[in-house]
Amino acid sequence: MFDLAAVQAALREFDFDAWLLADFRGSNLLARRILDLAERPLMTRRFFYCIPARGEPQKLVHRIESAALDHLPGAKTVYLRWQELEAGLGAMLAGHTQVAMEYSPRNANPYISRIDAGLVELVRSFGVEVVSSGDLVQLFEAAWDDQQWKMHQQAAVHTDSAYARVWRFIADALRRSEAVTERRVQQEILRHFAENGLTADHPPIVAVGPHSGDPHYETGDAPLRDGDFVLVDLWAKLDRPRAVYSDLTRVGYIGKAVPARQREIFAIVAAARDAAIERVKSAFVAGETLCGWQVDQAARDVIEKAGYGHAFVHRTGHSIGQETHGNGANMDNLETHEERRVLRRTCFSIEPGIYLPEFGVRSEVNVYIDGQGKVHVTGGPLQTQVVRVPDLPDAKNSI
Repeated sequence: MFDLAAVQAALREFDFDAWLLADFRGSNLLARRILDLAERPLMTRRFFYCIPARGEPQKLVHRIESAALDHLPGAKTVYLRWQELEAGLGAMLAGHTQVAMEYSPRNANPYISRIDAGLVELVRSFGVEVVSSGDLVQLFEAAWDDQQWKMHQQAAVHTDSAYARVWRFIADALRRSEAVTERRVQQEILRHFAENGLTADHPPIVAVGPHSGDPHYETGDAPLRDGDFVLVDLWAKLDRPRAVYSDLTRVGYIGKAVPARQREIFAIVAAARDAAIERVKSAFVAGETLCGWQVDQAARDVIEKAGYGHAFVHRTGHSIGQETHGNGANMDNLETHEERRVLRRTCFSIEPGIYLPEFGVRSEVNVYIDGQGKVHVTGGPLQTQVVRVPDLPDAKNSI
């Protein structure tokens, strides 16, 4: 539910004059969600909602959709002609020198860029500076309430336990000399989700051998055999309204002894993962403002120092929410220079990887910052070594 007092408090905290939210035919999903419009029919005309740091919000809506924002507080202006739209927007912005919008300078962060250049030009024509609303968006779109945090923890129990089922499924099939493929393992994971009331927007990744060296491999029908390295990336949430995801990746080896090369690469990735987690924890203990790029760099430094920077080809982590990839800060200093802050009540993955032609290693966990600034690593204990699949999983080697 839209909370004007909370929005205005955040505007003052971030030192913004106002937040100008605008949409045309669903082009700004972030604005629609923040204004409780996501489940309502799309409007066919432009609307604007300006929230000042103090005082009454203002609405600008088209005559044929004049009730579009009636569920929100504030004074309403109705326009018909384009001249009236521009005049109404100018009047709405009068007295403001700076407004936040879903805009990223130089399109440096496309996740937040939902406003087109023409609208930015129009706003600037009224003598108003446009700044990014990135931190505001994640505060009201990516921050979880207590119920969502509880649902995440419940989902994490089942995403964690999926791995024991995966390793056992592979081991049992091979003992019986049954053919087992990537897709069969994927289907077993989906059965596990269905049995435990979970849903996912896309099937999990099961990648064997060289396929594990492709970070976004689409699971196929490759067989799993003795001597194969296996990567399993799975994500799911409770099949309930407003549920949020748990997203984990672990790796295993089918054989009696994990090759030294695979142990070496895993150890580097695990060290990078742990360095990123420690960067988050130390920042919140110290009360330091922490940006997503700094978390990425902590992991990237470890892998680059080990000589594998060229093989770490994606960001360290992504925001997690009602979608697997949420709308909060990403842990990224590769694809973007993520300057959004790591905020309380937000969740994100930490998942560094090294991808080589013969195999690839990724170790993924989720990190949640609660309302008191305590850092929680979810999804079970950290994986500390490559799982040996002939061993039935236990507390020592399955996680």
